[in-house]
Amino acid sequence: MEIMVNISKKWGYHGIDALKKASPGYLMLMGAFALLAVAGAAVGVHGMVVGYHHVYGVSREVPWGLLISAYVFCVVTSTGLCIISSIGHVFGGEAFMPIAKRAIFMSIIFILGGFCIIFFDIENPFRMAIYNVISPNLSSNMWWMGTLYGAYLVFMIIEYYFLLEQNHSISRLMGFAALVVGIAAHSNLGAVFGMLHGRAFWYGPYLPIYFIFSAAMSGGCAILFVTTLAAKINPEIMNQRMERAMQAITQVTAFLISTIIFFTIWKIITGMVSHDKSLVIMALVSGDYAINFWCFEVFLGMVLPLYLLIRSRGNNFGMIMWATGLMMIGIFFMRYDIVVPGQIVSVYHSLGVEEALALRTYMPSFHEFMATLFGLSFICFAYFAGEKMLNGHQLEKHEIVPEGGYICPGCGAIHFMDEGESEEDAMRRHHKIW
Repeated sequence: MEIMVNISKKWGYHGIDALKKASPGYLMLMGAFALLAVAGAAVGVHGMVVGYHHVYGVSREVPWGLLISAYVFCVVTSTGLCIISSIGHVFGGEAFMPIAKRAIFMSIIFILGGFCIIFFDIENPFRMAIYNVISPNLSSNMWWMGTLYGAYLVFMIIEYYFLLEQNHSISRLMGFAALVVGIAAHSNLGAVFGMLHGRAFWYGPYLPIYFIFSAAMSGGCAILFVTTLAAKINPEIMNQRMERAMQAITQVTAFLISTIIFFTIWKIITGMVSHDKSLVIMALVSGDYAINFWCFEVFLGMVLPLYLLIRSRGNNFGMIMWATGLMMIGIFFMRYDIVVPGQIVSVYHSLGVEEALALRTYMPSFHEFMATLFGLSFICFAYFAGEKMLNGHQLEKHEIVPEGGYICPGCGAIHFMDEGESEEDAMRRHHKIW
């Protein structure tokens, strides 16, 4: 019992008791996500038993559908959360430190959610896991993707454990390892698409680079959304340090959105000079995927959030929550618009094969929707459970303020006093107040 008390105090762990004290509405929301996850898993298992070729909307011509899109959405967001958290936790960006616990926790949850989804896209996931170990294919991007993401998850879990244990030296080392492996895994995920010579829309060095910047943008969006939502659950988390962190992340996210807009513009311009690629670009701009592209990817995913984040100045948390909540929806469609439209032009189209001249079509099936819902509901359930059981992922003062430092009441930053100097004198010196 004494050990549990010590762990609870050190980790900020409130356990099941915190859930028992939650409001009925909160418990009903968690219960709804749990039921959706169970229902999604049940439908997914049914699809595996029946045979997913019979119940999924994918085909030989369009083999990757909604499940791959949702998987990419989850792992991109996970890597982005790792990148954003590492600015403070690994590299010492003090303004970013208050979000470290929540960002790392959510990074783990998102990657697990992605694994839940991809589980139902693989015909025999257990055999894949076994042969990934006993029969590695070092020339396969798919093998590297599975191996690197597995190692990434292990590093993230170890990092989070030592962060809770307040062993920051090991936690920082594991965080750096997770960042390196995560970026390697994510650029490799882009290479899974970019090295397919037969798919003109994907082929080239664009996607591995785009995926890294896009991941950082998704991570900034995700941590802003889940933190502002958490502040609605527990207003105590939005202290001065957290407010300063939110302002810093808002600035970084706005910059990253601008960068992705730049990438998107050049994707369209350069895509128009290649015949096979231009067919996909026209489908996005004015064809079957125009609503996805203009309404969701461009407007909800980039333009509106950028405007609202700039207007918020990093301190209007209601506006930030709406901006990033809508942006998460837009980002999901952004991933879909990479995966599915990239397959609508047949690999035989450029050869002039008559049967390959028409664009391919795809519509997600009920089983695909439910399997996707399984992973996303798991993420939501784990998020709400974590907010209560881990006390809002709050940092104690001794976890963030080194010996000899203090939190400035003016800016929320950590300042250090010279010998014989008072906090007020130190604040005047740091802010050059005379």
